[in-house]
Amino acid sequence: MASSTATDLPSKMKAWNYAEYGKSSDVLKLNSDVVVPQPSDDQVLVKVVAAGINPIDFKRMLGMIKHIDSPLPIIPGYDVAGVVVKVGSRVKKFKEGDEVYGDINEDPVNNAKQFGTIAEYTAVEEKVLALKPKNLSFVEAAGLPLVIETAHEGLERCQFSAGKSILVLGGAGGVGTMIIQLAKHVYGASKIAATSSTGKLDLLKSLGADLPIDYTKQNFEDLPEKFDVVYDAVGQCDRAVKAVKEGGRVVTIYGAPVPPAITFFLTSNGAVLEKLNPFLENGKVKPIIDPKGIFPFSQTKEAFAYLETGRVVGKVVISIIP
Repeated sequence: MASSTATDLPSKMKAWNYAEYGKSSDVLKLNSDVVVPQPSDDQVLVKVVAAGINPIDFKRMLGMIKHIDSPLPIIPGYDVAGVVVKVGSRVKKFKEGDEVYGDINEDPVNNAKQFGTIAEYTAVEEKVLALKPKNLSFVEAAGLPLVIETAHEGLERCQFSAGKSILVLGGAGGVGTMIIQLAKHVYGASKIAATSSTGKLDLLKSLGADLPIDYTKQNFEDLPEKFDVVYDAVGQCDRAVKAVKEGGRVVTIYGAPVPPAITFFLTSNGAVLEKLNPFLENGKVKPIIDPKGIFPFSQTKEAFAYLETGRVVGKVVISIIP
């Protein structure tokens, strides 16, 4: 798509923001008079084409990190896909017109930005972005950064490698769908088990799970088989530690870890996306967007309401430019 040049950028933009903490249905408002951010020396200004939303967005909106959050009003949104329209003086990797994607918050909790991605423009550090895979649409790309980087970082922290087995708790969610695919196609897992509800078992198989487990009918910790790694993407760490082999590793991204499990906050890094881009471009790893999960910019509140049901398959993405 054509990019605006830096000289003809507007001074104001539309963005969704909230001036108080609370439920998205109560506090999220569309504002047509927001100042377009100016990129600093190490940033680019991105004309947003699509923005992915994640549970961290509505948890933050509820005030869960308000003691360390940016000042209100806040524009939510971590994930972006769009076109570079202006570059800072020290930016080396990107130029005007480049199609990029990334998670704009290097540290998701301690330095979450006041001006996120559910807006017509967003200013982003060069180091958290990568060129968008050529075969993916902006909507598909916007559904990837936070979840694929979280999946990758957890697997790295568990020292996952070829020939190891893994159990993924929450295999049909945003992060879970990525863990399965990376474990199989990037790391060379020997066996992948994953949990979901009944209607999502076929999806798990299609992503590469050898053993889909219906959590409504079976307790995974009662299986005789134990796993080298258990990746808990739903918050069941107390049960996850019962399914790991002796000497194996458990990582959780929800709630307090139960020893020997570890937890982490993602460090957003464009280099990780660059490393994984070949697997996206050859089609081995695919973005998973919920069939009902693409919303126009005008229906951002409905997008959050759908995400908050906790029943999303893969990702919810907001299309900023139709």
